[in-house]
Amino acid sequence: MRMRTGALVAGSAAVALVLSACGSGGDDKTPSTGESTAGVSGFNAATKGVVNPSDKKGGTLKLVNHSDPDSFDPVRAYYAWVWNFQKGYYVRTLLTNAAKPGEDGLKLEADLAEKLPEITDGGKTYTFKLKAGVKFEDGSPITSKDVKYGIERVFAQDVLSGGPTYLVDVLDQGQKYPGPYKDTDPDKLGLKSVETPDDTTIVFKLKEPLSDFNYLLAMPGAGPVQKAKDTGDKYGDKPVSTGPYKFQSYDPGKKAVLVRNENWDPKTDTLRKALPDQIDLTIGTAVEEIDNQLLSGDLDIDTAQTGVQQGAQPKILLDATKKANADTPTTGFIRYFSISTKVPPFDNIHCRKAVQYATDKITMQTARGGAEAGGDIAVNMLPPNIAGHDPALDPYNTKSGKPQIDKAKEELAACGKPNGFDTVIATRNAGKEPKTAEALQAALKNVGINARLDPTDASLYFRSTIGAPSNVKAKGYGLMMAGWGADFPTGYGFLSILVDGRTISQSGNNNYAELDNPEVNKLIDEAKAATDPKAAADIWGKINKIVMDEAVMVPFVYDKALNYRNPRLTNVFVTEYYGMYDFSSLGVSS
Repeated sequence: MRMRTGALVAGSAAVALVLSACGSGGDDKTPSTGESTAGVSGFNAATKGVVNPSDKKGGTLKLVNHSDPDSFDPVRAYYAWVWNFQKGYYVRTLLTNAAKPGEDGLKLEADLAEKLPEITDGGKTYTFKLKAGVKFEDGSPITSKDVKYGIERVFAQDVLSGGPTYLVDVLDQGQKYPGPYKDTDPDKLGLKSVETPDDTTIVFKLKEPLSDFNYLLAMPGAGPVQKAKDTGDKYGDKPVSTGPYKFQSYDPGKKAVLVRNENWDPKTDTLRKALPDQIDLTIGTAVEEIDNQLLSGDLDIDTAQTGVQQGAQPKILLDATKKANADTPTTGFIRYFSISTKVPPFDNIHCRKAVQYATDKITMQTARGGAEAGGDIAVNMLPPNIAGHDPALDPYNTKSGKPQIDKAKEELAACGKPNGFDTVIATRNAGKEPKTAEALQAALKNVGINARLDPTDASLYFRSTIGAPSNVKAKGYGLMMAGWGADFPTGYGFLSILVDGRTISQSGNNNYAELDNPEVNKLIDEAKAATDPKAAADIWGKINKIVMDEAVMVPFVYDKALNYRNPRLTNVFVTEYYGMYDFSSLGVSS
């Protein structure tokens, strides 16, 4: 996820839109860039600055989530909250996003690296020097070879599926590198495009310039891993820390406890405050009970950061005291559902268009919390914070959010199903998604489409439920509930992985519709190679239009989330990088 200078310029107007949207509803003036943001308070204050600034160390930070992470292994993780958790507590990378509120939080800063890379050879060579004194939790020095080995693990998709594969796409360059587990190199460092001339230098050789490359190195999966401590697909059970905390224990489905890493040196890390002595993450609590414990003060935040449930919303919004401890950031996510092009009758575009017109986006928005706590009606697949977004691109005339029954029935007739048909909606069994899927189910029923819901555990959902095309076909998943936020704030970082037909994989697939449009694929290559940010944004706008014309995705809200923060928390602010509270900065006052 995020940021290079050129991309920041390209996205500055979009970022401004996000900041103004996040500021709505509060009483405090939104600070301009560079203005002091310390000590803000009230509703939506954490979208504007730092709430309860403090350097006090100590105490236990009490976090919660209804579901397990998709993985604590940085290579396999793809949930935004897990990235925030990893980067905040136990995974350091060459570069990372700045721990700052507002637009400054979108910038990348050196983390394990001494400084931003030296870029040579017309943008095709990136050279980094590692800081002195950086260590793993066992006290071993972190070397350039550890960084390279960690990146090589991304290539082992047969063992470590689920996470982003941008680095494979960029660094393989025809080598067909299989990952370290099948590497014939004696040191398991056989990836040719990454060089380690000494223990503190790492050099990346790109085949072609890629203006977004720095973002790829800021993902948790680009963090260092010790070859001797790599346990393959079991690594997520107890990953080795390079950050201020290490795992004391992890009991899947129940709890994870992190304690201070005594071999983390704050002199090498100015980005993480590391205030609490201990971090407790409770897992598996029912979502309604999470809200109750947040409001009672027994918990500090819900790491899912998708907002409280409907029952808790009025308890917060109608109580001035509780409302002062809540925020509704624009998360940068689109909530949408994908339509499979491989599950009949959705291999017929008219059947897909029938669903576009039959969808009642208002009831789905309501299920997520309404306009204030759920988000704005979405009309296309680029969110407002991504350069290239066009609010006028609304090919199915859905801005009102209301279903268009007559048009849906016309498309059903055109696809040879005038009386409707049966299908299956895949959905996670957590959070707001079940009720959102029920709203979709009810709307489709009005035009004769009978959709059965098939809820699945959230920790498996994206990797092996809808992320495995064979399972999608076997289960007959015509419609698949999903949400997506940018891996980094460009069209490449948001849309490419959802629509590039060349990235469809048999496990951990993110192109759920299995769209493989040659024109889309060609335009993606053009956008990636564009050195002018505006030209790239224009190309992503064209891609967005083609995707919408294919009717393979139905966006219904540009997401907002009503999140509650315990009043005892210190250093609370929303990081624009993730659209949620910055976990690395949080402390407790008692």
